[in-house]
Amino acid sequence: MGESFEHLEVWQMGKNIVVGIYELTNDFPKDESFGLTSQIRRAALSVPANIAEGFGRYHYLDKAKFYLNARGSLYELKSHLLIAQELDYLKEETYGDLMATYSDSPDRQQSPNHHQSQPITTNRHESPSVTSILTTIDTLGVKLNNLVSATRKLNKESQ
Repeated sequence: MGESFEHLEVWQMGKNIVVGIYELTNDFPKDESFGLTSQIRRAALSVPANIAEGFGRYHYLDKAKFYLNARGSLYELKSHLLIAQELDYLKEETYGDLMATYSDSPDRQQSPNHHQSQPITTNRHESPSVTSILTTIDTLGVKLNNLVSATRKLNKESQ
């Protein structure tokens, strides 16, 4: 599997999401600092943290539990972003991109190996696009599902 969690593609993707989320939420209203902004950031931070913790566990079922926790936090993050969009905390120009992400379901069902882990690129003066983050969330969700399945399979084989 590798010598460290930093080598896991899912951890790298999770870390990239966190960086993008911090940049994106910098533009949120200041009165949301302890509300939605905090919730979004906590959910995002939980994804790579749970992947790293799962990597450090010895037993396969413990590993799978933390990878499932990461997936749960990932979808919590997605829910928060959709709510932020409804509250108009995200820039208007991202609305069309956001809707396009959900109307193009065949792309979201592709094999996780089809997508490479890329940083969510941004201009220093511009927040990352919501589409970029949501696409990465969907891709990472598929990859985490595959990781959980592989971990469970290893557990069965070891018995």
